[in-house]
Amino acid sequence: MDWIIEYLPIIWVALGVALLLYLNIVVKLNSVLALLIVAILVGILNGLTLDAVVISIKTGFGSTLGSLAIIIGMGAVLGKLMVDSGAAQRVASTLLKKFGVKNVEWAILIVGTIFGVSVFYEVAFIILAPLVISIAMEAKISYLRLGMTMVAAATMAHSIFPPQPGPTALVDAYGADMGMVYILGIVVVVPSIICAGIILPRMLRNMDLPVPPLLKKSKDFTEEEMPSFAISLIIPLLPAIIITAATVINIFVDKESQFSKIINFFGSAEISMILAVLIAIYVFGIKRGRTMKEVMDSFSGAIEGIAMIIFIVGSGGAFKQIILDTGIGDFIAGLMQNTSVSPLIMAWLITAILRIATGTGVVSAITAAGIVGPLIHTFDVNPVLMVLATAAGSNTITHVNDASFWLFKEYFNLSIKDTFKTWGLLLFTNSVVGLGVVLLLSLFI
Repeated sequence: MDWIIEYLPIIWVALGVALLLYLNIVVKLNSVLALLIVAILVGILNGLTLDAVVISIKTGFGSTLGSLAIIIGMGAVLGKLMVDSGAAQRVASTLLKKFGVKNVEWAILIVGTIFGVSVFYEVAFIILAPLVISIAMEAKISYLRLGMTMVAAATMAHSIFPPQPGPTALVDAYGADMGMVYILGIVVVVPSIICAGIILPRMLRNMDLPVPPLLKKSKDFTEEEMPSFAISLIIPLLPAIIITAATVINIFVDKESQFSKIINFFGSAEISMILAVLIAIYVFGIKRGRTMKEVMDSFSGAIEGIAMIIFIVGSGGAFKQIILDTGIGDFIAGLMQNTSVSPLIMAWLITAILRIATGTGVVSAITAAGIVGPLIHTFDVNPVLMVLATAAGSNTITHVNDASFWLFKEYFNLSIKDTFKTWGLLLFTNSVVGLGVVLLLSLFI
């Protein structure tokens, strides 16, 4: 009985997740309500006071939407403007023409990796999703299959490469060489995304699902009606270009200067997305002969279509915050400290368990580094490999406490079962293959 009392925090979370699945799948309760109900129950059962539960719910909901609502909303608008102007069709048809139907997955893999390194994962997802669907419709293949390819590339690149916050924090925690993280990171990323983004989707069955209503083309455009390929690709890439340029410029300027502050203002994900949308309104709307009313109809339609997704993502953030505030992540980390396994496997395992428990890749990576980092001098292992093993662990399988789980599910209009089969399985594949490559590298480095 003593062990039951000791592990009660984890037991309550597990029961909470089971209840969430029951409410969603059997009762058919809306995901927003189901997430909030379970978050409240898990908080109370784990000893939070009623006041603390309310504060956690508000903090988690607000902080998640504070960082994601503008990005998701503006990203949806940008995608809708591309779809309604023919820009998405132009990119799709050009990539198909250059690569062919058989090789288009490789094009998606490259583009997904570029976006994953350059911008926040949510930005990459929201911008690339309509492009992927347009390519799939043009090629008459499953949009979900190509969606998995895109997500596999974007998530792994986001987890492994600086300047993304997770890997940047790991480089600092382990005292690793950032240049070597990029070099060896490529060795880890390539086989991981091929396995998760190319091989895995081809092995799955029943992938031919109807296109989500938000992303259906209103018409087929003629050559003259569509913007050029360069313009169609540059506009959605603008946030990535602006954010990357700001990162590079900051290396050479005084961080306390007014110029640096201006650069960081325009280089923020939110402002760069707003700028991209304003430019898209002109380039994909007014310049193409559409009236402002028609363009604003596209704008409104995108926001209306994404509203439920935003609320679900916020509710997922509330559940995540409850788990963080109850100290379950620290509890799990404490259990893993005194082990005799390989430091690379230990770092991966601690991070993976924390990711599953908290639903947050950055938090799980930084927490694991806080546990393992102080012990790095006692390990006979390259710090760069520790960074890569921990980063791979932060990209492992996630579930209903992860805001990105709900973003993938709702945007692609999937059931929970199909989300686990696609999103969950591809992340797990990414993570395990990544760890395997790191272990192979450790034999030579």
